[in-house]
Amino acid sequence: MFSDTAKVSLKAGKGGNGAVSFRREIYIPKGGPDGGDGGKGGDIVFRADKDTNTLIDFRFTPILAAEDGKNGSGTRSAGRSGKDLIVEVPIGTIVKRDGVVLADLTHDGETAIIAKGGDGGFGNAHFKSSTRQAPIIAEVGEPGEEFEAELELKLLADVGLVGLPNAGKSTFLSVVSNARPEIADYPFTTLTPQLGVATIDGKDLLIADIPGLIEGASEGKGLGHDFLRHVDRTAVLLHLVDVYNNDAGEAYSTIRGELEKYSDLKSRPEIVALTKCEGVDDEIIKMQMSAILSINPAAKIFAISSAAHQGITELLRALKDVVASSAQLMASQSAAAQDSIGDEPDGRSPEQAIESANLPTISLGEDALKTTWQVEKIDDKFIVTGEKIEKFARRTDMNNYASVNRLRDIMKKLGIRAELTSLGAEPDSIISIAGKEFTLVEDW
Repeated sequence: MFSDTAKVSLKAGKGGNGAVSFRREIYIPKGGPDGGDGGKGGDIVFRADKDTNTLIDFRFTPILAAEDGKNGSGTRSAGRSGKDLIVEVPIGTIVKRDGVVLADLTHDGETAIIAKGGDGGFGNAHFKSSTRQAPIIAEVGEPGEEFEAELELKLLADVGLVGLPNAGKSTFLSVVSNARPEIADYPFTTLTPQLGVATIDGKDLLIADIPGLIEGASEGKGLGHDFLRHVDRTAVLLHLVDVYNNDAGEAYSTIRGELEKYSDLKSRPEIVALTKCEGVDDEIIKMQMSAILSINPAAKIFAISSAAHQGITELLRALKDVVASSAQLMASQSAAAQDSIGDEPDGRSPEQAIESANLPTISLGEDALKTTWQVEKIDDKFIVTGEKIEKFARRTDMNNYASVNRLRDIMKKLGIRAELTSLGAEPDSIISIAGKEFTLVEDW
């Protein structure tokens, strides 16, 4: 069964907790802290796979979870990192979160980390200093990212077949390729997109048969609304028009209008083919061509018969040439884009300055003090937000008073405490960061 949309719940692995441990050996007094770090939680990685062609499996496995990291232990033993979860999806899959595109996988084997596992917490060996000989601080592991992802498959093809229902698209695809779509003499025979490979002059063309469109398809009428997305990826459109239409120009105009409403395809290369032309008088063919040219004077039109294999070779050669031209244009644009990319500055962002300072005594320099954060009072609570301060909070063990005091110390160094005081926070006011709550000052 074909499916080109799905929703799936993702849960990356939680980081392991750091350990509080001290070296205990009979002949080594005051051995010091030796608690190891927790392992990182596993990521959820999506990988494009040429042998996968539908998203139907996600409807039966709507929840995907990666492995949690293991806790650290004594003798500075770090916990094992959780295994990444590799999820295979069809080539052409777009992954979104709340409508925002996270990844667009267009090549076989291409990968993207969709949900990141949480970092493991530091063990107490990290927090030893000249003034802190026996730290009882250890961080908890961060939770992994957890959210619902929307998956959308847009077929990648060289040629997209479009046209009104019963225009002969499936018959054409069955004749020129190895595809075997259902064929019958009634509209809407094709209910799902079909792919086939046609070979001409030693070159392969991947052709997608898009289910028949009707007027209003871009607004959701008929079957077209679900499958118009597949037109976006094609290098060239092959617009098939039944020569027996009362007005070929009107049929051509109907589909062209729907394509332009759904997506801006005015600049997309297009070839028009009048189908079922076997035994049809040349005068009728010329009349139908004229009707199409009255709509689009630049249209390149072929008269073909799939059943009689009439005009097929010439049409495929024309498609091959257009596809090759499109590929060359894309390659030149890509090269120009690469040339325009300058060297990135070597400086670190304030966030990177904090993250790279994995020091036991929280050594935060001037760059770190400029880290973005905000404080907002809601009812009786003071809500602190900011990427890095929230990261510190998530890794704080709220059941360990020394760990909570460390978080308070970080807030003071970053200027957050001064801001809280200026907003009227009292020592016993409730501070909330990343869902963790505590008072401004201990033991009040």
